[in-house]
Amino acid sequence: MAGTFEELVAEADAAAVTGWDFSWFDGRATEERPSWGYQRLIGERLRSVGAALDIQTGGGEVLAGVPVLPPTMVATESWPPNAARATALLHPRGAVVVADPDGSPPPPLPFADGAFDLVISRHPATVRWAEIARVLRPGGTYLAQHVGPATCWELVEHFLGPRPDERRLRHPDLESAAAREAGLEIVELRTERLRMEFLDIGAVVHFLRKVVWTVPGFTSAGYHDRLLALHRHIEEHGVFVAHSSRTLVEARRPG
Repeated sequence: MAGTFEELVAEADAAAVTGWDFSWFDGRATEERPSWGYQRLIGERLRSVGAALDIQTGGGEVLAGVPVLPPTMVATESWPPNAARATALLHPRGAVVVADPDGSPPPPLPFADGAFDLVISRHPATVRWAEIARVLRPGGTYLAQHVGPATCWELVEHFLGPRPDERRLRHPDLESAAAREAGLEIVELRTERLRMEFLDIGAVVHFLRKVVWTVPGFTSAGYHDRLLALHRHIEEHGVFVAHSSRTLVEARRPG
């Protein structure tokens, strides 16, 4: 994308970041997708259950793209702009969007014990294993795609410096141990590492504004010098390469 450093950064700073629509990146950044096809997987499962919950639905785009929803379909979202977007997309499909505020520690999910046959989530910021187990009926399933360990680590360490102790966060071994501690049985656990390419500095700025946990507290003004260094790298090499990782998790509450 042609433009000076200042123009590209200003354009990205002005772009909206609500929802999980990534069309802004067309022609500016790419990311490989996991081989399992998460939306297709949840679409197959949602056809065969009576009640399902989508945790941290974002703007509801993934769930809205599923062909058939169950008779009872509920989604949660904590950020009000995303909740409004999800409501507009999902209410016409008969799904209810429930505000689920963030907190530390996070509050309980606002649902009764054993309320759902299936719980799904794509890229949850936090995973409340005990709450997931509680709201699943006996024999119910949690099927999710999690952000895996050391995702975008090239970006993280470019802006924040070396962080070796944090590389194992979200490791599937740790996640499976937490699931078992909550009383769930692991049915399947798969992780893939995927190539990402950023073709201009605006794509980097937009990504960091949108995926806020990558560099917490990011602003283009606060990281001006690191952004300029990255801009020069992209000008010289034509691309900045990073890698994401994704984990497919299927866990079951024993019957």
